[in-house]
Amino acid sequence: MKAVGFTHYLPVEDANAFLDLEIDTPKPEGRDILVAVKAVAVNPVDTKVRSPKDKIESTPRIIGYDASGLVEAVGPDATLFKPGDEVYYAGDITRSGTNAEFHLVDERIAGYKPASLSHAEAAALPLTTITAYEAFFDRLGIDRDGPDAGQSILIIGAGGGVGSIGIQLAKQAGLTVIATASRPQTSKWVRDLGADYVVNHRKDIVAQVRELGIQHVDHIAIFNDMRHWDTAVELIRPQGGIVSIDDTDLPMSMGGMKMKAASLHWEFMFARSMHQTADMIEQHKLLSYVAGRIDAGEIRTTMSEVLSPINAANMREAHRLIETGQAKGKIVIESF
Repeated sequence: MKAVGFTHYLPVEDANAFLDLEIDTPKPEGRDILVAVKAVAVNPVDTKVRSPKDKIESTPRIIGYDASGLVEAVGPDATLFKPGDEVYYAGDITRSGTNAEFHLVDERIAGYKPASLSHAEAAALPLTTITAYEAFFDRLGIDRDGPDAGQSILIIGAGGGVGSIGIQLAKQAGLTVIATASRPQTSKWVRDLGADYVVNHRKDIVAQVRELGIQHVDHIAIFNDMRHWDTAVELIRPQGGIVSIDDTDLPMSMGGMKMKAASLHWEFMFARSMHQTADMIEQHKLLSYVAGRIDAGEIRTTMSEVLSPINAANMREAHRLIETGQAKGKIVIESF
């Protein structure tokens, strides 16, 4: 089967940063399903894993953490899917990745693809959808079905992949969304996705939020980096919650959090599969739930650009676009 991988961790400008490969097709065992991959998406985590380092792989490494495709075969213990089913999922960071013509994934972390979307449109969603859903509804404890309607959430870094789906999930839950974006294109993007207010995260966020007449917000999601920590502490309401997806070595003063009895949560969507938690199937459930909302016309894809086919050259280009820090939404590559 065809695949895209690498042996050396090289700058994306290097022609050998990715290689076109021919490898054996794997066979499903246990609860795995074998998926014929039709489209993949690229995330910042892909670029972090591939980033230059003094390391050489003895056999090519295949990464990739978003896919949409057709179930080709199922393992003997699989019960959720059958051959021919359309699925979308984000995979498992501890296993071989989705940048391959056929890919194995545990059925408990895959969902039914939204029927109304193409494979390219669906591939844009899984990793970011799981991240935003878990951040809001599992970590911060927001009720997705409306009882917390009217509460406010500040999404810092709202124009990226996680923020783009996060805005929509927050609006579905009835929240007032304050989104940050720093460019005219991303400001328009987040407004079109449903943000109630937009502020510039390259300027004084606290001043901008308070100019809106909002002293404190109920929830804060840091979806870019932790340099905004002090801003988040200042704006969170007493007994509110902050969630972050960024690992950091920056200093994080906790005095303000203590005085407000506020909480900090970390979100890492690979935690369930990495640690084989007893509730892994929750990712299957949430992906299928969101697929239903998409098919009902309540949520839309966050795909912003499509490249074709899935090969080394287009993979390098997608990684280059992510590394510029200027991308909005999700970049997808379709068809082998």
